[in-house]
Amino acid sequence: MRTRKEALGSRNIIGARVTEARKRLNDMTQRDLLAQLQVKGIEMNASGLSKLEGQHRYVMDFELAALADVLHVKVDWLLGRSNCIKGK
Repeated sequence: MRTRKEALGSRNIIGARVTEARKRLNDMTQRDLLAQLQVKGIEMNASGLSKLEGQHRYVMDFELAALADVLHVKVDWLLGRSNCIKGK
């Protein structure tokens, strides 16, 4: 696993939560997450996901919903509005 070279950005607040949830799912890789997002109709490349997790990319509403579904977390949790990770 590579180490992040740049400091976290400020274009979203969910990037760190996406990374946390992804790693909780048996150390899901970014590639695994991208594949599952594609099944849900979300077109994102590895660079886009890396920028999202690094908070250097904005997150669209439909991406937020798909991320919550794939990562088995609540949208509110991704947004930092809830401490409860499970559910929708």
